[in-house]
Order: sequence, then structure tokens, then C-alpha cells
Amino acid sequence: MPRPFRFRAAALSACALLLPALLAGCAEGDDPAQDLTRQKLDWKACPAPDEAQGGGASPSPLPGARGQWECATLKAPLDWDDPDGDTIGLALIRVRSSGPESERIGSLIFNFGGPGGSGVTTLPAFGRDYATLRTRYDLVSFDPRGVGRSAPVTCQDDQELDTYFQQDGTPDDSAERTELLDSTKEFNAACEDNSGRILPHVRTTDAARDLDLMRQVLGDDKLYYFGISYGTELGGVYAHLFPGTVGRAVFDAVVDPALNSGQASLGQARGFQRALDNYAEDCVSQVEDCPVGDSVQDVKNRIAELLRDLDRRPVPGVFPRRLTETMATSGIVQALYSKTFWAFLTDGLEQAYDGDGTILMVLADSMNGRSANGEYSNLVPANVSINCADAEPRYTPADVERLLPEFRKASPLFGDFMAWGMITCTDWAVPGAADHPDVSAPGAAPILVIGNTGDPATPYEGTRSMARALGEGVGVELTYNGQGHGAYNSDDRCVRDAVHGYLLDGKVPEPEAVCP
Repeated sequence: MPRPFRFRAAALSACALLLPALLAGCAEGDDPAQDLTRQKLDWKACPAPDEAQGGGASPSPLPGARGQWECATLKAPLDWDDPDGDTIGLALIRVRSSGPESERIGSLIFNFGGPGGSGVTTLPAFGRDYATLRTRYDLVSFDPRGVGRSAPVTCQDDQELDTYFQQDGTPDDSAERTELLDSTKEFNAACEDNSGRILPHVRTTDAARDLDLMRQVLGDDKLYYFGISYGTELGGVYAHLFPGTVGRAVFDAVVDPALNSGQASLGQARGFQRALDNYAEDCVSQVEDCPVGDSVQDVKNRIAELLRDLDRRPVPGVFPRRLTETMATSGIVQALYSKTFWAFLTDGLEQAYDGDGTILMVLADSMNGRSANGEYSNLVPANVSINCADAEPRYTPADVERLLPEFRKASPLFGDFMAWGMITCTDWAVPGAADHPDVSAPGAAPILVIGNTGDPATPYEGTRSMARALGEGVGVELTYNGQGHGAYNSDDRCVRDAVHGYLLDGKVPEPEAVCP
């Protein structure tokens, strides 16, 4: 995003675009809220994803006789404070357990992060990665409220979003600052104009209550849960609200619940700088010469010079758009989500040095939810809406100017980009709920909390913070010494054994275990 707030999980990363290419069910609620727990889901073959979900084809079956993906709509209160009032439809997807019915534990519900990512499209895209977990669980995911097919937030049209994302996100003078502030106000006003009805009801506490309704309708006494990135915050809030119904749960790529939005932005500046340093070290350590620099510092210097050049003179990107400094920064950030994409970053930087911004722009488009046909999913509108409804702080340009030295110290390359991102919610129509989420969950079952030491988007330091905040005997910390956002999908055998041992067999790892 041009003005980043909280980034999405690895499962929603660049491969979604690099490697191929409104209200849902809203009606007057006739039934009392208590009856919603007894609703019957009408599971059917899944349709192709719509534009808000990112488009594409219907999900392909997984191996086995029960490998067909099924979709349904769950009815939930629009306003949990008025549970007998209007309802909205929440889009669900599942594939049935591949193992014997006698060994089935229940439904394992996934949230892949964002906030704003469509679980209905993400789970089938990565379903094979969870084949072992499927032996004892139905795999289930959903579009949270405000996302995809679940009462999606809409803001600006595709053409307006193209302009929004190319806006200079790191203003150098008063004119550029005014332009940035005006652009943010226009985006936020469009969200209120087009989605004012849903905006007050997309907080993480609302989604957590949806999770508990989902658990009951799916027929489980306990919630079995796998949360990634923002999904760990959602899981922590659920555990705080419903500690007695927490079953086996895994949090991967952990959000630090002790930080407010400004502190989280500063942490991400450090995290992405750390990831860039790791990328540069990896590049120059290759047998062949690193094509984007002769040393770690040279790589970083050349990238900084490229961004300065693009600020003055953008280069051709995906026609007819041009690669701006902000779009290039977004593309670099996207590539740092996974070591798998470091080769794309190298190719994109080489291209950009030669005056061709195509690869970096494709990476940025993936970050922003733009498909190859120019249509945007509602990833960014949902992300902004949920974050702004959750986060109480509202930062002014004066706050940003005051904090810029600290951000620049944390990251010479990303500091300005992350700092100016704090104004995203300044003119938001809905007040933020809290300074930071409450995830204390005394009495809950153990929750496996996994942190990756090289994670850029949810820095490793948040892992211990989450484990402690959940409470003694609840948060069980596991460290993965690796790169990228998240640990389970790194294919590390040690991490997978720990996750499988707990979710499948109830074996809690030793506290503060380390992989590898």
C-alpha cells in the first residue's frame, strides 16, 4: 500500500499475481440472535471469486474422494450490540477431512491475515500445504466482515485507485504534503459515502464474535484455529472474549498486542530494514556477482538512489502507468515478504536501473490488490477500514514530522514511507476502539505462538509479547530462525512437526523451543 498500516500475511503475497494472474446477504433479521446458532449452512460448489475477492477461477479439487471445495453463507448480526437487528452474510469455504470420520477432530478455521484478505480465495490456493492437518480436520476459512463477499467495504473505483496508489507517500515539501493529505481525505470520504453502513461494525471484536458463531454453527464445542499475521490478533481477541471455548490454536507470524498503531509502524520499519539487510547479504554472498550491488552497503545505496531518481522522474511500468517512488517502495516491500521472492526483487531492481519498472510495479500491484486486468479487490479498503475501526490513535502531520527522525533511524530506506502511513486514519469516519488489543486469556487452553526471527511485517519481538499477554500457561512460544513472513509455510520440518503434534495429537511443545 502507498501508506502502509498493517501488512497482510505471506499467503497473500506476490505469487497471487506473479504466478498466474456488496453487501452479501444483507437483510432484515427475522430470527432472534440465539436462533443464529441453529442455522443450517447450505454448502454448494464454490463459484468463481468475484472482483472484491480478487477474481480468478473456481477452486480446483484437492486429492481424495472428499476433495471438493464447498462454499456457504453464514448469517451474522450486522451489529453485535443489536443482535436481533439486521444481518449480513459471511462467506465460508471448506473441504472435508480426508481421514476416517472416527479420527476427525472438528473444523480447523484459518484466518490468513491482512486484515482484508479473502480466506475464501486463499485457503484453496494453499490447500495442499495443509494436507497433513486435513487428515483430522475439515479445513475452513472465511471472508471476514468487510472483506470479499462478506459485506465488502468499497471506496474508490479502479481508475481512482490507480491514482491513489501512485500518490507520493513521502512528501518533501508543503505542496506534496497537502496533496498527500487531500488524497487520503478523498479516499476516506469515498469509503464513508459508499460503505458507511458497515464501517462501524468491522472491528476485530466483531470478527471474533463471528468466529464464535461460526464455531457453534459448524458443530464444534471448541474453536480449533490457525491464525497468520493479523489472524494472530484476531485469535488473541477471540481468546480474550471466549477463553473457555479455545481448543487447539496456532498463531504464526505474530502481531505484537502491546503496541499501538504508531509503535507497530515503527516496528515494521525496523523489520523491513532488517529484511532488506538480509536480502543484500544473501545477494552479495552468491558465487556470481550480485547484479544490484558489489557490497551490502552498495546494494542499499543503489536502491536509495533509485528511489530518489524515481521521485524526480518516474519510469515506464505496466502500460500506461509509470513507476513512481511510492510504487517502487511498495514493490520492494512486497518482495521482502518471502525469501522465495528475492529473485524477483533482484530482477525488478535490475530492470528499474535500466529504466523499466515493470517487475517492481507488478509486485506493487500485488501488494495493492490489483489484478492484471486493472481491477482491484477490496483488500486495501477492508484493511484500512478494519485497522481504523480498531486503532484509537489519530496522528497528525505534526506528529509525523516529530517522529520522522526516529523512523529514519529505524530504517533509512523505509522510515519516511512507514511514518507517513500513520495519517491513514486521521480523517476516518469511525472512532478507533482501543490503543491496542486486549488478548489476556486466563484459563484458556494452550496456544502455540510461533515467531520468525527474519519476519519483516510482524517482527519477531512480538512473539514473546503475545505469549506473555495471553497469560501464564496459555501462550507457548516457539522460535523459527528463518526469513520471510511466517514459519509454517517455510516448509521447515521442525516447525511443521511442532504444529502437527499440537493440532493433531494435542502435544504441547516445550516452552521457548527453537527451530531449527
